[in-house]
Amino acid sequence: MSTAEMEQLTSGASNRIIPILKSLRASLIFIHSIMFSLLLLLLLQRRRHTPAASGDAPESPVPRSWRRWRLEEEDTLRRRALAEGLDMGFETEDGEDRCKWTTSLFLGVRRNALFCRSWFPVTGQLKGIMIIMHGLNEHSGRYAQFAKQLTSSNFGVYAMDWIGHGGSDGLHGYVPSLDHVVADTEAFLERIKYENPGVPCFLFGHSTGGAVVLKAALYPHIANMLEGIVLTSPALHVKPAHPIVGAVAPVFSLVAPKLQFKGANKRGIPVSRDPAALLAKYSDPLVYTGPIRVRTGHEILRICSYLTQNFKSVTVPFLVLHGTADRVTDPLASQDLYNKAASEFKDIRLYEGFLHDLLFEPEREEIGKDIINWMEKRLGSSLEMVHSFW
Repeated sequence: MSTAEMEQLTSGASNRIIPILKSLRASLIFIHSIMFSLLLLLLLQRRRHTPAASGDAPESPVPRSWRRWRLEEEDTLRRRALAEGLDMGFETEDGEDRCKWTTSLFLGVRRNALFCRSWFPVTGQLKGIMIIMHGLNEHSGRYAQFAKQLTSSNFGVYAMDWIGHGGSDGLHGYVPSLDHVVADTEAFLERIKYENPGVPCFLFGHSTGGAVVLKAALYPHIANMLEGIVLTSPALHVKPAHPIVGAVAPVFSLVAPKLQFKGANKRGIPVSRDPAALLAKYSDPLVYTGPIRVRTGHEILRICSYLTQNFKSVTVPFLVLHGTADRVTDPLASQDLYNKAASEFKDIRLYEGFLHDLLFEPEREEIGKDIINWMEKRLGSSLEMVHSFW
């Protein structure tokens, strides 16, 4: 049902008054949220500076912020060890390795250690490289089967865990800025291009990773390094769980950025029609399954707002794929991107009844093949353009 159909039908004077009342109500909610946030901040500061009672034991000389940092660092090292321990290889029926795979650490633009993986066909033949940006709360190791498909078709694969994800630095599930993730993506792409001169590169992004990839590709100097981008279930039009969340998010993201907002937890929403895939995801210790953190949620709302206002500025070749039954991100937004983008080489695949995690649906092999076919088609188109130029 469209937004217009959902609006209450009115006439006469009420048709003019109701929008005014709605505006006043929104303003009052916003003012109340700011007042509540300021009051909370004052209470926190007062508690911080309240002297201990006369009979109490003296406070620990170790600052609380340092203790928090130490706990986060220990958790990062634990997650990194788990990420390192995953076997990302695959063999033929004769027991021979079908690819060469490695793990490494990459320093992001803010000097954070970011965990990375790579897979390359053992044949040494290379059509191109796919760089994978995973979705919110997951990690690069979940894409090993997709990497298997890609290397079988002579594509190399790189993947990077965002900050706060997988084996990378940061509080688990916390993203202080998606712009930093965009910048890390650019730096990672530049390093890959430097290490593989002349090899065509594609960027792949799932869900919020798709939003990151699309924003990165809006910068001409990044788009010029790419043959194209692939987006699965991209987060392009995400609404907060409750209207008040959108009003208070900008304030709370500054006051209490790491606070977990339990009302926005969408763990109960099915993301795959494959029960085994669901079990594997939510039992994976490298997948963050807690409530979304306030700053992270605000960053998602912010990047979605930016992208929807700039669909017409998209010129990079792209393929967008979405399941029509997706309840996490909006398939209509993917259609809107396809309709409005200025890209000359663009395509869309809508899968009837499919859910959010397309590469973990029962039809994952067919979806992976659709992606590979598009990449090969794009490479063929680029080669034709070079021949016609000469």
